[in-house]
Amino acid sequence: MTLTATQSGGIGLVGNPWQNPAAQSHDKAIHVTVIRSLLFVPGNKPNMLDKALGFDPDIVVPDMEDSVPDAEKGNAREVVASFLPRLAARPPLVLPRVNALDTQWADDDIAAVVGPHVYGISIGKIRTPGDIAEVSGRLDKLEKHAGLEVGTLKLVPWIETAEAIVRCFEILSASPRIVGAGFGAEDYTNDMGIERLDDESQLHYARSAFCTAARAAGVLAFETPWFRFRDLEGLREHSLAAKQLGFRGRFAIHPAQVDTINACFAPSEEEIEQARRVVAAFEEAERRGRGSTSLDGRVIDVPVVKRARALLEVAGRSES
Repeated sequence: MTLTATQSGGIGLVGNPWQNPAAQSHDKAIHVTVIRSLLFVPGNKPNMLDKALGFDPDIVVPDMEDSVPDAEKGNAREVVASFLPRLAARPPLVLPRVNALDTQWADDDIAAVVGPHVYGISIGKIRTPGDIAEVSGRLDKLEKHAGLEVGTLKLVPWIETAEAIVRCFEILSASPRIVGAGFGAEDYTNDMGIERLDDESQLHYARSAFCTAARAAGVLAFETPWFRFRDLEGLREHSLAAKQLGFRGRFAIHPAQVDTINACFAPSEEEIEQARRVVAAFEEAERRGRGSTSLDGRVIDVPVVKRARALLEVAGRSES
């Protein structure tokens, strides 16, 4: 899942799984990992985790948080830990979601999954940069104990409250472990004391602020799950709109959603063709000894052609 490309604002790329994209220039060549789809699997359901071995999202997320009732938290932790070696033996990256810091389960959850079989952890209800520092500090100690280099494991926090939206850039800049973040629409509306309407007009500010902060911090913005899992056309329309807002991937709650999400957040046919035209125009300009050119009335220079080449690399990865 790793290729050489550049960080692009239009597609779900992060740096080499062991590097932080925030530390990279937007125009610098880096190794990137394509992340479009992140599939939740309830951690207390061994049969569902077993089935997940046959699915191909970009990331599989064994969940110990919202999909698991309180009485099953301990069981979910044990089941997830036991499945990690098998999950890690397949191509999708493994990113368990642990319970929030303010719960009684967080410490045990994190300790149970830290090791060589996971890409990192996802954690809900992060409110402040201090929360990130606390999680990162726990990971430091557990990595040392597991024989991993400190900083190996990555973080995908969830932004789900008014406070977190207001402090989103600070939060997402708080650690080089962070490669992306999830927007939690249900918990956000609950925190705001408002109803989530069908047109989602009340979420526009929060979504825009979240995507802008993620982009500024150099991490990926992941859209909240689409809960009408049988409505794939609705998922497609909503995901394409989310992509235009700045989301680069999406969490899934059902394996049937993965292909639709991957298609929506991969480069479109039009984007691929335009990228090819940009590269061809620039290469022709280079042959003439020029460092820039124009296409369709727009300047084509080095940063623009790097983004175009990155998109073409990702298009090839998405089709493989």
